[in-house]
Amino acid sequence: MTRAAADVSDTRVAKPETHTALVRRARKIYRELSGVYPYAKCELDFENPYQLLTAVILSAQSTDVGVNKVTPALFQRYPTPADLAAADPEELEALIKPTGFFHNKAKSLLGMSKSVVSDFGGQVPGRLNDLVKLPGVGRKTANVVLGDAFGVPGITVDTHFGRLVRRFGWTGLEDPVKVEHAIGEMFPRKDWTLLSHRLIYHGRRVCHAKRPACGACPIAKLCPSRGIGEQDPVKAAALLKYKPGEGGLPL
Repeated sequence: MTRAAADVSDTRVAKPETHTALVRRARKIYRELSGVYPYAKCELDFENPYQLLTAVILSAQSTDVGVNKVTPALFQRYPTPADLAAADPEELEALIKPTGFFHNKAKSLLGMSKSVVSDFGGQVPGRLNDLVKLPGVGRKTANVVLGDAFGVPGITVDTHFGRLVRRFGWTGLEDPVKVEHAIGEMFPRKDWTLLSHRLIYHGRRVCHAKRPACGACPIAKLCPSRGIGEQDPVKAAALLKYKPGEGGLPL
């Protein structure tokens, strides 16, 4: 190679990733995560749409583990939306207090249940447009309920999902609704619900907000943000919040 050719080669700038290449890489990441977390699912305990909707409302600013400790007694006391709609506010607040922000959550639960009873005959609706009309229910909550209680594909843009899609370079958008639509265009609709669960699993277990475990991440080679977290494999492994090889089960 001549000096001139070498100079040209050294000054070349990597071409931006095309949209087609981005989609291919995104889908490859999803396939890899499907192998890491084959049993990914909603980690809230529920038996019907009413229970899931209630649990998701309680999960705001709380953990799924914390919510699951509260809901058995809550559902025993208020087994139906009608029962919850008739609840004494102070008694309801006492039951849900461990989840935090219990005053506002009680108001949302009471408003939601009263609306379900008065507007939908006591049955949680199975359409996005109807769900978001309920007090305390936004698109994120509605998509969780649709995907896991009704089998209707939906993308759940929580803090983990939003963080990961930006780290993966799938989008630079911040607005959850815009993120939902942008990512939805990159994947078949049938994959939306499990895509959400697997990214959320990965965000909770590996790609942490403050100190991601890059050195132990199974998709590091596909991630443009690799290197922002712990690189040493041993130190990174100590940051993991799951058991590798056991379906992403939490520690």
